[in-house]
Amino acid sequence: MTHSPPPWLSMVIPIKDERDNLQPLTTQLTKVLGSLEQSHGAPFEIVYVDDGSTDGSSNLLDEIGSRTPEVRVLHFDRNHGQTAAFAAGFRHARGELIATLDGDLQYDPADITLLLPLITEYDLVCGRRRQRLDTLIRRFSSRLAYLARNAVLHDGIHDSGCSLKVFRRAVVERIPLFQNMHRFFPALARMHGFSVTEVPVQHFPRVHGRSKYGVGNRLFAGLYDLVAVRWMQKRCFHYTIVNEPDDPSDAPPK
Repeated sequence: MTHSPPPWLSMVIPIKDERDNLQPLTTQLTKVLGSLEQSHGAPFEIVYVDDGSTDGSSNLLDEIGSRTPEVRVLHFDRNHGQTAAFAAGFRHARGELIATLDGDLQYDPADITLLLPLITEYDLVCGRRRQRLDTLIRRFSSRLAYLARNAVLHDGIHDSGCSLKVFRRAVVERIPLFQNMHRFFPALARMHGFSVTEVPVQHFPRVHGRSKYGVGNRLFAGLYDLVAVRWMQKRCFHYTIVNEPDDPSDAPPK
């Protein structure tokens, strides 16, 4: 019996009511990642996490998964939120590298090739939208959230809301995730000693579907969660072991 090698990269994508975006997104991703597959000598996988969609996305995801071998689909019993979807995707992802993306087609999947070269130097590589093509209210609330976050957390990241990111597996296995914590991936990674950087990427206006975030659940909820992350920063362990004790398994038998 032969076993296929584990994926070199797992693409984790939360989905909430994005029916019209699913097939174009899958086509673009398989084209981009397929072009990189030979150089890595291993397959890739796309893990869609259906976060309680009600617009027909659930059935379409299953159809896409049935005809696209690289696609795996996880279905929540109801809407649990984007961080829960990321957490579930991380847990089921099999790749040593794990990338994230929204399902709204506001990013170019080809831009992942801009992030990947830096993952050899950093533990987390984040996209940074060069030009935000969102509504004025969304840009305003995001700007306020950035100023508040940077003043409190000092994470040095300009665009933590950009969903295009590439993680080393050790990062997603180490950082704690609670509701709404996806907004603080870079700060949580740095809190545990991982290196983080940003890369400019493209951004496009939404064509299909509606945004799941507004001022209420973007700005005000983010400020509330900021307190929790700051609390974790101040209480996170930062110790160094100066001597390495012998491994008990190396001791001679009695």
